[in-house]
Amino acid sequence: MSARELKVLNPFDETVYTTQPMLEADGVDEVVARSRAAFAQWRWSAPAERRALCEGFLREFEALGPQTAADITRQMGKPLQQARNEVNGTLDRARHMIAIAEETLADEYLPEKPGFTRYIRHEPLGVVLDIAAWNYPLLIAVNVVVPAVLAGNAVIIKHSSRTPLCGRAFTEAFARAGAPRGLVQDVVADHAVTEALIRHPGVNFVSFTGSVGGGHEVVQSAAGRFIGTGLELGGKDPAYVCADAPFDFSVDNTLDGAMYNAGQS
Repeated sequence: MSARELKVLNPFDETVYTTQPMLEADGVDEVVARSRAAFAQWRWSAPAERRALCEGFLREFEALGPQTAADITRQMGKPLQQARNEVNGTLDRARHMIAIAEETLADEYLPEKPGFTRYIRHEPLGVVLDIAAWNYPLLIAVNVVVPAVLAGNAVIIKHSSRTPLCGRAFTEAFARAGAPRGLVQDVVADHAVTEALIRHPGVNFVSFTGSVGGGHEVVQSAAGRFIGTGLELGGKDPAYVCADAPFDFSVDNTLDGAMYNAGQS
């Protein structure tokens, strides 16, 4: 399935930090088939079972936290304390999503009409492809992975080539928590193979965080299949400080916005 490897350089000394096998085009069907098989089982799971799995994921992800934080720093360069903060923020965000899942996904009953029972039911979509960015590699991914699993879906994570170990952390934590095989899996892929995943008939939704140009490519690849896409696209904007703004406050916040997270906020 894989003959090529991705080498990720530590930005501090430019040594090779990790080497990961890359998914090839002839392996796409197998990856999607695993997700489809997991979805066929998981879609019928009860809300309590989904919650229990995600709570197990939290425990396992927290246990992996120190190594995951170190991996972030050595892959994309943010200071270690900020990487630790991201691990903790990811756990907090996941806890919140777990807490609101049952109410959010419950049937919504509409006003009565004689002879009818009217309601809106939230059905799982199928296989969700999450193409995640490297600047907040955990927070961006958790926004998709945990809600998708709570809603009864399977997830394929295609993380940035700068931070492949962050996708692996999600897969490992869910596996340790007892997730069905293939429910959450990660792949390392180039643009052509990623496009093949987007176009695959077994993928039902694509979430993408990245550049505007990348967003155009995702939409074009998904357009022929009438599937949903969620896009969070980047930008670089100027800061405008009003004449009557407090000077010290403005300087502190402008510098923080420009320089926090290794300048990638």
